[in-house]
Amino acid sequence: MQPDEVRSVLAKQHIETPSWAYGNSGTRFKVFAQQGIPRDAFEKISDAAQVHRYTGVAPSVAIHIPWDQVDDFAKLAQHAADEGVSIGAVNPNTFQEDDYRLGSVCNPDPRIRRKAIDHLIECVQIAGEVGSKHLSLWFADGTNYPGQDSIRDRQDRLGEALKETYEAMTAASAEMTMLVEYKFFEPAFYHTDLPDWGTSLLHCLHLGPQAKVLVDTGHHAPGTNIEMIVATLLREGRLGGFHFNSRFYADDDLIVGAADPFGLFRIMFEVAQAGAVLPDGGVAFMLDQCHNLEAKIPAEIRSVMNVQEATAKALLVDAEALAQARSAGDVLAANAIVMDAYNTDVRPLLAQVREEMGLAADPLAAYAASGYAEKIVTERVGGSAAGWGA
Repeated sequence: MQPDEVRSVLAKQHIETPSWAYGNSGTRFKVFAQQGIPRDAFEKISDAAQVHRYTGVAPSVAIHIPWDQVDDFAKLAQHAADEGVSIGAVNPNTFQEDDYRLGSVCNPDPRIRRKAIDHLIECVQIAGEVGSKHLSLWFADGTNYPGQDSIRDRQDRLGEALKETYEAMTAASAEMTMLVEYKFFEPAFYHTDLPDWGTSLLHCLHLGPQAKVLVDTGHHAPGTNIEMIVATLLREGRLGGFHFNSRFYADDDLIVGAADPFGLFRIMFEVAQAGAVLPDGGVAFMLDQCHNLEAKIPAEIRSVMNVQEATAKALLVDAEALAQARSAGDVLAANAIVMDAYNTDVRPLLAQVREEMGLAADPLAAYAASGYAEKIVTERVGGSAAGWGA
């Protein structure tokens, strides 16, 4: 793409931030509390709106139920609209109650499976109320020891739960997509019921076209070629979206691009080649991060900027020259074309994009100068900060 075309695409990009990133969150060992943390879903959305205000490309915020449970979801959706954003993916929680110690939808106890499925269907209804197009599913289900439960039976239970939820979703909306996430380990350490993209894809294929795979960039073994997974799912029309974060070891949930910015670029290169960067490409770009040490809103702004930079570099790859080098079998030339794009400093280009959108060239500096961080510390006194303890 030429720079003018790249700027046009970047101005239309959509990167969703998660409500839970704005609460007190962190590792399972310790959560370090901060000042000015939201106390409810309304304040989380207000913080998410700040990210969109300064980046211009984060117009939606994912919610997590029951972390973001409210009495009136229509009121929450209106609050989001008043703040200039909308509610994005709805994420059920089937992993934080004592009932789920042996799993949720895969649990050997039919009563607990029923409870979990009812919650999934409740989230379908919530998605309808807030105008969400995505039901995002992740299950902590698995076992810790050989023989603890039947792996095959658990797959049957998972398939039945997904089928009932999918039928409820498709009956409610022809436009809603079920995103089925996978994770190769943790909190289950012997086997996980949805451990990889292949298992997720198989379940999606059994369900129907409104079920697609969600790729969390932290949910892979070291050395996994994530862009190969992305390319394969794109080819099959089954890449539903991303949960972007960064990993040094496992599911670190750190700022995306922090550990391996080249890896993020390689992923976005595959997305760009498939023409799936913009929302009409059918791929949802979402962040899934827990900021334990760093300030929440600036961390999300930085994350959005990192995805933008990787996307810009991916779009700058000379597609025509690359096709010629590939056709000629010129390995070095093909690699050089990709590396030239990666090594381009795209920050001036993105600054121009923001200025053309009527925004400050430096989102982090603009947010810091706004006084919002000091305002919420002063105003959010009393009540309980959102988040989870450790």
